Amino acid sequence: MTQPSPTRLKAAVQAQRDFAASLFDRLRRDGLATPGISRDTYGPGEQRAHATCAGIAETMGLRIERDAAANLYMTLPGTDPTAKPILTGSHLDTVPHGGNFDGAAGVAAGLTAIQALKALGIQPKRDITVMAIRAEESVWFQVSYIGSRGALGDLPKDALEAKRIDTGRTLAEHISDCGGDPDKLVNGKPHLAPADIHAFLELHIEQAPSLETANKSTGIGTGIPGNFRHPYARIEGANDHVGLQRRFRRDAAMAGADFAMELDRMWAEYDQRGIPMACTIGRFHTDPTQHGLTIVPGSFHFSLDVRAYDETILASLEKRVADIAANVARRRGVTFHMGQRTGAAVGPVDPGVKSRLAHAAAALAIPTIDLGSPASHDAAAFAARGVPMGLIFVRNTNGSHNATESMALEDFLDGTAVLTSYLATET
Repeated sequence: MTQPSPTRLKAAVQAQRDFAASLFDRLRRDGLATPGISRDTYGPGEQRAHATCAGIAETMGLRIERDAAANLYMTLPGTDPTAKPILTGSHLDTVPHGGNFDGAAGVAAGLTAIQALKALGIQPKRDITVMAIRAEESVWFQVSYIGSRGALGDLPKDALEAKRIDTGRTLAEHISDCGGDPDKLVNGKPHLAPADIHAFLELHIEQAPSLETANKSTGIGTGIPGNFRHPYARIEGANDHVGLQRRFRRDAAMAGADFAMELDRMWAEYDQRGIPMACTIGRFHTDPTQHGLTIVPGSFHFSLDVRAYDETILASLEKRVADIAANVARRRGVTFHMGQRTGAAVGPVDPGVKSRLAHAAAALAIPTIDLGSPASHDAAAFAARGVPMGLIFVRNTNGSHNATESMALEDFLDGTAVLTSYLATET
């Protein structure tokens, strides 16, 4: 079939404005909280969002499937069953009291793109599958990429014993509640074979102000950082009287402060060298069962996330962090217990996919900039298994993981037009 002109294709996507707006409105209602949106991982909020998308996909005539992780697949069948499918999508869960667009925009973009392709009369050669992925937000279980790694057969068995931060129940229990099969998830055949996937594309709101600053609606992703994490680290010192002289103290709180400042100095050094990375201490507190106005803190708790775009740099950062902890421990007379270590691999964007997305944007007269993602995304799990991966970012004024996420529908439709053009060309 003759490919539609860029003008006609863009118009077809723009014509889906009401469809997209209605989908976002329904997803908002699925997770409405005060403030913001809470579509909890493997809980009622995420479950409602999956049901919403499945219902819409059914009215579109798409084929519906679910896997052992309860991921949702919504497929426009192609004419050639031997052709490798294209997957596109993202997650539907949110952080507690987050926004409506982080993750959900990628699922909405896939469904909107299929609506546009159908309006254009394009019947693809290969299947186009929109994947609504479970459990991307690791805040709930402290485990990365649960849904995508589960689909690819990469989820560690011990992940099923991870407990949700609010319910205290295991991941296995929550998966079962949502219609998944925990045993099959780790012992059965993976639902997705990486070698059988043509490409995976993820549209996502940008989680930094780069597009806003550049006055562009759309960015083409250059990569996803890998990370190492310590969700439950602790510094052990000694509780003592508030009047104890400095030289005798084993102050865990001051050791935590030293550690944090040393990490920030390390980050500044990498910035000066032009090496992108990020370091975040998300939890940072004394023990509420023992701390007090007149007590030198003997225990201090924190979490740590360090990320970078190169595996070699990530390894060097991990050694630097260990050295910093050792030096602070020696100087302050404390002990660092880093606890469980988790991590995620660097997600490289496929150069060919990136080039084709950039070419599509140029043909559609949508100005773009290249963007490295500051955040982790499910696309990285696919890239880690060798699946050609591409990223499209949409301008989002107020950052993400907060109740004020702000994505203009016009910007969303620009990013979706780039995705639709890729799908039309590759099928």
